[in-house]
Amino acid sequence: MSEPLTPGEYRDLLSRALEGTVDADTRPPTAHTLYMLDAHRTALYVDQTVVQGDRGVGKTFWARSLLDPGLREAAAAEYRISRLLKLHVTPGFGMDIGSPHYPGPLVLPSLLTGGALPEEIWYAVLLSALEQPWPQETTGWAERVAWLRTHRDVAEAAIAQADARAAAEDMVHLLVFDGLEHLHTDWETRNRMIAELLRTAMLMRFGTRNIRLKVFLRPDMFEAAKQLFPDASKLSGNAARLLWSQTDLYGLLFHHLGNEDDEAAERFRRFTGGWTPSGTGALTRYAPPPALRNDEKEQRLLFERIADPFMGTNVRQGRPYTWLPNHLMDSNDRISPRSFLKAVAEAAETTHRTRPSHTRALHHDAIRSGVREASTVRVDQIVEDTPWVRLAIEPLKGCQVPIAQGKIINIWQERNLPSLLREDSARYAQADRPELVHTGPRHPDDLPRLVQELIDLGVLRRRDQNVDDFSLLDLPDIYRLAFGLGRLGGIPLAGR
Repeated sequence: MSEPLTPGEYRDLLSRALEGTVDADTRPPTAHTLYMLDAHRTALYVDQTVVQGDRGVGKTFWARSLLDPGLREAAAAEYRISRLLKLHVTPGFGMDIGSPHYPGPLVLPSLLTGGALPEEIWYAVLLSALEQPWPQETTGWAERVAWLRTHRDVAEAAIAQADARAAAEDMVHLLVFDGLEHLHTDWETRNRMIAELLRTAMLMRFGTRNIRLKVFLRPDMFEAAKQLFPDASKLSGNAARLLWSQTDLYGLLFHHLGNEDDEAAERFRRFTGGWTPSGTGALTRYAPPPALRNDEKEQRLLFERIADPFMGTNVRQGRPYTWLPNHLMDSNDRISPRSFLKAVAEAAETTHRTRPSHTRALHHDAIRSGVREASTVRVDQIVEDTPWVRLAIEPLKGCQVPIAQGKIINIWQERNLPSLLREDSARYAQADRPELVHTGPRHPDDLPRLVQELIDLGVLRRRDQNVDDFSLLDLPDIYRLAFGLGRLGGIPLAGR
């Protein structure tokens, strides 16, 4: 065992290892960032059709890892899933512009306005992945959809033949679908597209042996699609969830520190001990020892070498190991690893800037600053995914939580929130068919039900069992801080 890193060395290693973690969706996964927690193993099962996860929990990371042969091989070895070595993987939808595998953001809306049905679009994508020899005149997606409409029997036979060939070769065609929130700006059109995708996935799962679809999507999108596709309940039973526990988050943090490509990371591995190397060259990676992945006591001891032992002068103010994830949870007790890593990275930068000679790499006040920064990022994310949340929560700025439901509703009524929500939805209206647009909440005129929608999203939490005007509601810090609400004795807002 070597000497431990100094506080400054830990601080620098944290900054290097966590650089860019918030931009994980735009940076492809690598062997160094491939962390395989036990709870995510089922998400990679070939027959696991639906993989649910909130923003920033790893949907795009795993989708891209499945598409990468080297990372897929590493996952097959560590997770002991041999079927991952017998796959032909194709993207069915994603964020790549100009992909030959699926219609992009300019083409897809034109297909729908041109009369293409969602099921026809997905079958065209499927046939392309199966290397269907399209007629020479079908040079674009519109022509492929038109050909499919008049040759359904030929298309069905082609799928059966591809399935038989795959069985003879002992392999599986796997189509991976990610980024489905970007299918369409219209909420109802997007949900209908996802419902038809799930229907297609179910037919392949039960109607073929060697053709599978894996669909990564948010839980709220899955629930909305199920309303349009009742048989989706058959997919619910085997749907995987990308969830993160406290030990998972710290295991991920230590994985990043041990897989940075420099001398400090090597010393960190020697000091902590038990790391398992695998792969060669660019695919070299180090798996943390079980104690750093799953043992809360060992994780806490190591983190207290990195961070202050207390969130103040004594234990009554909390220990950083538990304090940090507790203040990053939403109201459903879910934590985004992206928020967690962002908070730690910001704490390292703040300590370096304000207390460079501190005896720990992370000062407790800098950890609070990290939570504030993570809150800003998380609010930006949920507003991007669910724009109406900003209209509902911003009028509460300056209030203290917990706050009575009746007071929230009174503020909304004073601001005429239902009208604002309808006006916001109208901004996305299609000139020819405005009745299709639905980008806001399900019940904009029913304010108590709007409260419940925010609770379901994880933005609000009930403090008691009452469901009336006297019910006390709370905003978890991951939303409260960026939205500007106060809490007596809580983390103060920026600038206070």
